[in-house]
Amino acid sequence: MKYWLVKSEPDCFSIADLAKSKRQTTCWDGVRNYQARNFLRDEMRCGDQVLFYHSSCEQPAVMGLCEVVKEAYPDHTAFDRDSDHYDPKSKQSDPTWMMVDIKLVRQFAEPLPLEKLKSVAGLKEMELLRRGSRLSVQPVTRPQFDLILKLAK
Repeated sequence: MKYWLVKSEPDCFSIADLAKSKRQTTCWDGVRNYQARNFLRDEMRCGDQVLFYHSSCEQPAVMGLCEVVKEAYPDHTAFDRDSDHYDPKSKQSDPTWMMVDIKLVRQFAEPLPLEKLKSVAGLKEMELLRRGSRLSVQPVTRPQFDLILKLAK
């Protein structure tokens, strides 16, 4: 099993939106960074645990826990001319962009703000806290994941 963090801007898709989704499940579409795509395509597997993070907002924070429930498949938004994520170079016969499905496991009682995470010694090496890190899909080590779950209780 692997551990991940996925970022979403809450005004686009929040953890509350996930909670209201059918079966509390959604496709994780719109990833348009090759490294993040490679994580989705090559490494994410059913059962992997995912931290849901609100980014680009007043209080960026880890909001809850999800699980990968469907492995990588072509991101249909790349083929939809009306989508913000449309990519005319991506072909259905050879798709550039992939997505996975995630399911909500639980929302945290209180968000874990970025500022709090920065103050925790055991998280100093976390990809999220690296200067200049902007990946929307990123790996999390087991110790980092366990520490975040401990902080969320």
